Amino acid sequence: MPETASAVTRTPSGRLALAASADKIALGPLDGRYQSAVAPLVDYLSEAALNRDRIAVEVEWLIHLTANSVLPGAGPLSSAQLEQLRAIVTEFDASDVAELAEIEAVTVHDVKAVEYFIGRRLPAIGIENLTAMVHFGCTSEDINNLSYALGIKGAVEDAWLPAARSLVDQLQAMAEENRSVPMLSRTHGQPATPTTLGKELAVIAHRLRRQLDRVAKTEYLGKINGATGTYAAHVASVPSADWQNVSRSFVEGLGLTWNPLTTQIESHDWQAELYADIARFNRILHNVCTDIWSYISIGYFRQIPVAGATGSSTMPHKVNPIRFENAEANLEISNGLLDVLGATLVTSRWQRDLTDSSSQRNIGVAFGHSLLAISNVAKGLKALDVANDVLAGDLDSNWEVLGEAIQMVMRAEAIAGVPGMENPYERLKDLTRGQRVDANRMKEFVSGLGLSEEAEARLLALTPGSYTGIAEKLVDHLK
Repeated sequence: MPETASAVTRTPSGRLALAASADKIALGPLDGRYQSAVAPLVDYLSEAALNRDRIAVEVEWLIHLTANSVLPGAGPLSSAQLEQLRAIVTEFDASDVAELAEIEAVTVHDVKAVEYFIGRRLPAIGIENLTAMVHFGCTSEDINNLSYALGIKGAVEDAWLPAARSLVDQLQAMAEENRSVPMLSRTHGQPATPTTLGKELAVIAHRLRRQLDRVAKTEYLGKINGATGTYAAHVASVPSADWQNVSRSFVEGLGLTWNPLTTQIESHDWQAELYADIARFNRILHNVCTDIWSYISIGYFRQIPVAGATGSSTMPHKVNPIRFENAEANLEISNGLLDVLGATLVTSRWQRDLTDSSSQRNIGVAFGHSLLAISNVAKGLKALDVANDVLAGDLDSNWEVLGEAIQMVMRAEAIAGVPGMENPYERLKDLTRGQRVDANRMKEFVSGLGLSEEAEARLLALTPGSYTGIAEKLVDHLK
């Protein structure tokens, strides 16, 4: 970085102090290098989005109280007043973010800053007499738990789930396209009963979709019941109101599930449940990455070079599987955070401690690394080409995998009364274990077994490439 005529600050070690331009330089990769991949989450899980949701909850609480005439002397607002109140949320912009920061610098309390922010705008709407109703009966967690729930719900339903579903759809399409492409299996890393590439991709898609179904059924809980969940201040100030009904109708009106029993905080159990499901999706996807990486390494997939891209700074021939490697790392980071969040958020000392406040500020980071990984896997899959010749060659080099089929046919023949079918497993073990058997040797062996004519013909017609059972049909389960 070149020095300019302006004052240059340096760190104690003498390096140029980049912090002087911190507004333009990101500390973390999600706000720097990978910003475009995680941009959809900014509207839901950023600090600005959290403050906008806090304002929305406070505004809607004020509207809810007045619409239901909960407090004597504060009846329903006019349509114009409602529109102006909600405009505080819909028109929330960068200047409002800055104003909130200025207020918080004085209050040293983020939710109190939101309360004052809204209060400043009530005179222009003609309802300054209702300033005392902003944040009425609320503790900060009443606003925060609802705001986080709205933000997380939006992030999952509008950003993370669509991206994850698109990836699973992509895998499903690949499974259907390759449903009949035979492939040698490897159990314990060793040649095993053949399958099809499509069936193996279908297994992946099926596993991932089950997790998405769980995520889609998430209950997003919320509460608004005061400092220790007893409605004490509510009842003391307005004893005539049915505060449980007021609370429930408000929370459900936000599109959330009402939690009737809490301490000062909503217990966050639903968050832990959600993060466990997303982490499980991440772990399955991580397994996908390592498997695809391994298939690339043995030539089952060829990578389509990107024009102008460099695979290695010194080896010009290389096309590295960087998308899958990048995804692996980001899935691990995401899961590290999700696991910590799930473990931390379900615990709170007595009626409240503040560990959840600091923890929840990292929700966006956890989702961001998962979303980034999903993006990388999708891009990586698009750059793959199935190497049918390599798959076929691998099968043809492993005729010994038919040992299983021959053994089972011999067992069936023995049950049917065909003589000479004793010890089928041992006979095939002697022929094949640890040895390569070519087509001619296998056919000679089959011809000398004394099988019935029909069974012998069936086995002689069998090849490693045709020994895939009903793998092709199993792909239909994705439908």
